[in-house]
Amino acid sequence: MSRLIPLTLLGVLLFTPPILLIFDTPASNGLSWLPAYLFIAWLILIALTALVVERSHEE
Repeated sequence: MSRLIPLTLLGVLLFTPPILLIFDTPASNGLSWLPAYLFIAWLILIALTALVVERSHEE
């Protein structure tokens, strides 16, 4: 359970408004990087959470 606390803090850090505003800038084709960033950050958090939970069940 104590391994989930750093994941929670990582999630809070990844989805704070200052970080989101960094990726809300338009790319060269005029589209924003924000949707891609949100998808990738969410995917990473889900994968890390699954990894931590599965390892805690094995131990």
